[in-house]
Amino acid sequence: MATELYANLKKGERGAWLSIAVYLVLSAIKFITGIAGSSGALKADALNNTTDVIASIAVLIGLRISQKPPDRNHRYGHLRAETIASLIASFIMAVVGIQILIEAITVIYNGSADQPSVITGIVALASSIVMYTVYLYNARLSKKIESSALHAAAQDNRADALVSFGVAAGIGGAIFGFPIIDTITALIIAIIVLVAAGSIFKEAVYMLTDGFDEDEGEMLKQLTESVPGVHQLRDLKGRRHGNMTLVDLTITVDPLLNVIESHKITEEIDDRMRKAKPYIKVFIHIEPGWERGAEESRCRRRLLD
Repeated sequence: MATELYANLKKGERGAWLSIAVYLVLSAIKFITGIAGSSGALKADALNNTTDVIASIAVLIGLRISQKPPDRNHRYGHLRAETIASLIASFIMAVVGIQILIEAITVIYNGSADQPSVITGIVALASSIVMYTVYLYNARLSKKIESSALHAAAQDNRADALVSFGVAAGIGGAIFGFPIIDTITALIIAIIVLVAAGSIFKEAVYMLTDGFDEDEGEMLKQLTESVPGVHQLRDLKGRRHGNMTLVDLTITVDPLLNVIESHKITEEIDDRMRKAKPYIKVFIHIEPGWERGAEESRCRRRLLD
């Protein structure tokens, strides 16, 4: 499982490299076109893409570090590095969103909006199509390898695609005699970027503080209780460690079972959970199931004999 896990993280690098390459090209084209075509919205979008390059590099570094095997100081490995990368990416996006917001408000306050050229709208629309294609690729890949960092990058790709489409619409309105629409669009971009940053930040913090989905926990609980030989599930704790799920279980079994028989029950639990969630590590603690006083006395006498 570990080999496959690290191989998938290696695959995740493709998505990060793709995002970096596309963002570099698009940010340069948008910035040059935005200046030449007098579009504040397109320049804001270019600035957004520039910081997306930094965020994608953070994701790439996180994926690289995550592939390091466990060592003396990291017994569970380095898988949470990609979650930290998502957190860093959210901070970078937030800084850019605030900067775009300030610039847009300044232009609206000063009333200095210019009318953009047609080419700026064409560039924005083409950029939207390209970014949505990148989003589809990264979204599928992140789901396949269960990478939180690449998932965050994919959500950023989608937000950028929507932003570029909004820029194209805003530029269209500005061309038809309402230059202020271009600046208002830049303001909307800032809000979208900040919302996306907040969403990524919330998810990263949730994982880093050992948050665990209640529905997923209920599914694992029912799966455990359905295994023959399990008398009672006394405790279940789960947490995410990068793209790995770590689960701690405490179950009770027949106290007269020997070690081999008890171990077979744990193996069955482990097998069923792996089928439900391929990237899962289960730690199972077994306790004797003293359920009734009479039965406990009977079992204790047999154990003493």
